Amino acid sequence: MTDTLFKLDPEIIIGRDTVNRAGALSGSRGSKILIATEQGLHENNHIERLIRIFEDVGLHPILFDEIPAQAAADLAENAASLARGACCDLIVGFGGLKTQCIAKLVSILAASRFGVFELLDGYREETAFLPYIAIPTAGGGDPFLFTDYFTAVDPRDRLAKLIKCPRALCSAVILDPGLCESLSGKYASTAAFDGLCVSLEAYCSAKASFLSDAFLEQAISRYARILRSYTDNQPFDFLNASINAGFLASLGVLVSAPGIGSALSYTLSGKFPVAKSWCSTVLLPYIMEKLVATRPEKMARAAYLMGESNESVSKAEAANMAVEFVRRCMGQLSVPARLKDFNLSLDRLVPAAEAARGLEFVSASPWTVSAEDAYDLLKQAF
Repeated sequence: MTDTLFKLDPEIIIGRDTVNRAGALSGSRGSKILIATEQGLHENNHIERLIRIFEDVGLHPILFDEIPAQAAADLAENAASLARGACCDLIVGFGGLKTQCIAKLVSILAASRFGVFELLDGYREETAFLPYIAIPTAGGGDPFLFTDYFTAVDPRDRLAKLIKCPRALCSAVILDPGLCESLSGKYASTAAFDGLCVSLEAYCSAKASFLSDAFLEQAISRYARILRSYTDNQPFDFLNASINAGFLASLGVLVSAPGIGSALSYTLSGKFPVAKSWCSTVLLPYIMEKLVATRPEKMARAAYLMGESNESVSKAEAANMAVEFVRRCMGQLSVPARLKDFNLSLDRLVPAAEAARGLEFVSASPWTVSAEDAYDLLKQAF
């Protein structure tokens, strides 16, 4: 059994309208704040609301709202230059996964002697950074919310690279379902498939422990309930459920690690104009089949958590029931089931497979993953 290491630094606030506490939360960390965000949040006046919250308590927010969906790591240099020039004390990441990635990079670059390409090439900043507060708006959650590493898109080849960061980088997290984008079932369900992929990989990881299992079993159960509610058209508080499931998955990943499915999803979404959640959705059943072969007892337990099995069913049968549940949900929700549906070319996926296998956390997968194995998964899903 592996040792269990658990240290959670950030202050965490969860609940509807908790964004109203952002001013009080930030004031103790400084008065000049760079808000790293995306243009889409001007809709519904989310950005204007956050600015007003800061100004009402006497803080001085500076806006950097130029983060696109396909942002690469070098964009953080522009925001970091702005933060240094304005003598900012704090960085707030307000937006989805790519925005949180850029905000983390800004927090490091604004105070570090390293440049973005040095960080992409493996240099690690240990001490010099500005405090970072995360206000995510992606309902599916951020698996790297609490870890001391995250992925970023290298502009030189558009492939995902691992950035190692100080563990204390994130000083606070606000999880407010009122800020999350409300999507139709077909599109919002991909966030649940994405979260389920992360949760199952971390649950079956070689780094898994009793503590990660406690978090991830709850996450798996919640994601399955979300999917059932979509397929059965049941009334359900999807945003609250997604926030809670994503939070639990992030805690589980902190103690354990995601796997090759997550790595491939991040790499594909960086290389091509395809959302990470769509990639995870397509890859999920193939990842689950590998997990059934390598961690049958864990996958049998996952099937029980999904409501698909009982004690009268053998472990082998139960494990396969988990895969069938996901395939059934995908069919009922009419989400894309093949990578070719995204107009990708199979011969262009080899670099993505190699880059995904190179991400350090993949080494904790329950089977030895080679670059050829990663490419085989892409071919199966193509």
